[in-house]
Amino acid sequence: MASRTPSSRGPKAKTATSHARAPQQVRIIGGQYKRTPLPVVDAEGLRPTSDRVRETVFNWLGQDLTGWRCADIFAGTGALGFEAASRGAAHVTLVESHSPAVRALHAVRDRLGASMVEIVSGDAFTWLARQPDRTFDAVFIDPPFAQDWTLRALDAAIRIVKPGGVIYLEAAKPLVDVSTDSRNEAPVDGISLPADLVLHKHLRAGAVHAHLLLRKNG
Repeated sequence: MASRTPSSRGPKAKTATSHARAPQQVRIIGGQYKRTPLPVVDAEGLRPTSDRVRETVFNWLGQDLTGWRCADIFAGTGALGFEAASRGAAHVTLVESHSPAVRALHAVRDRLGASMVEIVSGDAFTWLARQPDRTFDAVFIDPPFAQDWTLRALDAAIRIVKPGGVIYLEAAKPLVDVSTDSRNEAPVDGISLPADLVLHKHLRAGAVHAHLLLRKNG
């Protein structure tokens, strides 16, 4: 964990060594804004959540998110947050610190007239620390992999999710529930799941592990 004040340092930089070129745009795949293009800014290591993974995630969540309060805290292209808004979410906050990405998010929101979308330009961890407890139905977390912020982001997000709510997380390693392991040890090739969460769904797409986590009641 870095000792300096964290910053996302650009949208969704997945790995420190990835040289794959990101697509110039992705598209919203469902709901009222279906097929809307979302520009992908030029940033080293940028790789937005793929259409296939997003389709699976929103199949997991259900196609109708009417009334939900959602946050996409390393928003990048905003694909996850705009997808939630497209499917009926009442309020979606997109948090991003990379200035060109923030400008692109504003342009998309204005083009759509998506008044339910709030855009925050700033550090994701600072924003999380300012939110009231248990106020969000879903939080999407897709941090830069090179920063190793997975557990820090999860720990910060758990507090703001309602009991029974969900956290979607992309990570370079799988999350593992060590409470089911008699050794009660973090796995060598995985990340120990925080105690307040239940692993509901998992898929691997290339170098990315996608997880749907449920916030325990209580």
